[in-house]
Amino acid sequence: MQIAIFGLGYVGAVTAAGLASRGHRVVGVDVEPSKVTAINAGRAPVAEPGLDALMRTAVEAGLLTATTQATVALDGADISLICVGTPSSAGGAADLTFLTRCLDDIAEALRTVSPPSSGRHALIVRSTVPPGTVENIVAPRAAAMSTSQWSVGTGMCPEFLREGSGVDDFFGPSLAVLGTTDADVANTVQQVFAFLDVPVQVVPPRTAEALKYACNAFHATKVSFANEMGRVLRPLEVDARQVMALLCEDTVLNISPYYLRPGFAYGGSCLPKDLRSLVDLARRHSIDAPLLIGTASTNDLILREVVDRVIAHHPRSIALLGLSFKSDTDDLRESPYVEVAERLVGKGFELRVYDPVLNPDRLVGANKTHVESRLPHIRRLLCRTPAEALEGVDLALVSTADAQTVESLVSAPPPVVMDLQGRLGERVEALAGYEGVGW
Repeated sequence: MQIAIFGLGYVGAVTAAGLASRGHRVVGVDVEPSKVTAINAGRAPVAEPGLDALMRTAVEAGLLTATTQATVALDGADISLICVGTPSSAGGAADLTFLTRCLDDIAEALRTVSPPSSGRHALIVRSTVPPGTVENIVAPRAAAMSTSQWSVGTGMCPEFLREGSGVDDFFGPSLAVLGTTDADVANTVQQVFAFLDVPVQVVPPRTAEALKYACNAFHATKVSFANEMGRVLRPLEVDARQVMALLCEDTVLNISPYYLRPGFAYGGSCLPKDLRSLVDLARRHSIDAPLLIGTASTNDLILREVVDRVIAHHPRSIALLGLSFKSDTDDLRESPYVEVAERLVGKGFELRVYDPVLNPDRLVGANKTHVESRLPHIRRLLCRTPAEALEGVDLALVSTADAQTVESLVSAPPPVVMDLQGRLGERVEALAGYEGVGW
């Protein structure tokens, strides 16, 4: 099929390269020329394992291109996948500005481009949006787009991609869902994703929209639950990692061990904003949601506790090893490590930062804007190697477990090593100054 993808961030880029690799003809659209240039040159616009090779192959095969013009992508297109950002507004609600702008661009373009041979176009939202968005915002606009040549149907196809393993998740999902009431749209989307080993389950649009929020709220809750257990059990000399490992052996209730690991705060572009949006939705309907509110509060508690514990050691200089919100990605949006760095710099500590993936010259869009607003002097803080960051410091905050970092810690350990994730291994945990953040 001929597919237009709007928004070439993590979700859009992985989706574009993945679909093109399976024979679809894909044209990506983004307002940022740098992303378009990177893709047309066969390079991924974001750091994601395996994406560069996948994108290069698709571009060389002539199945993937990118543009800033909606008309180029929509000419003869069977389907549009909207993957634009839906960031949090000041009050926590999902900001749908980029979505509505995208819909306006699509409506304008459809007036001048040629329809597909079928005359039917599927307009699919892949961004995370509140329940009712497709029904109340997208569908009415799509109806206005429909003409004697174009029949525009709508749907919601949530993504379940984890940054750092997005390519693997795209090709091997455990779940594929489409929210629509249009049989033609369902048929189109099922054909697009026919290469998957799991069937595309068709549900009402609101169910598909709510599913993404439910999944991310559950993941956020699991992270905070494990951290809370770590804070409660640590003074009792109980290793919360062992407790959680035993808890995860009970798979009868479908507990996933992925997020149930005591460590540091959750962050990233999805969990914080989607949790805020869900709380906002509950508040708008006068529904108490203490667990959701408490999840965010617990997340902030672990962050504040780490800063307080750092201060209690009275260090003069600190090395922060790992800045992106998780390994194998350069996404700094709402990274708790950026928040820690900001607080430590604000309190006057000498801070050095090392991240094995981060390249500030490759940051684009909301990712770049976020880090520059929180750490405007990030280039001055960054070190090229973990050894450089660790040289002569009094304390190391460690969130990355890459081999170079582990070797540097073992060969020249600072007086205090505070482990934020619990994945550094026995050699680091045997160091005299080792501390686990939640155990």
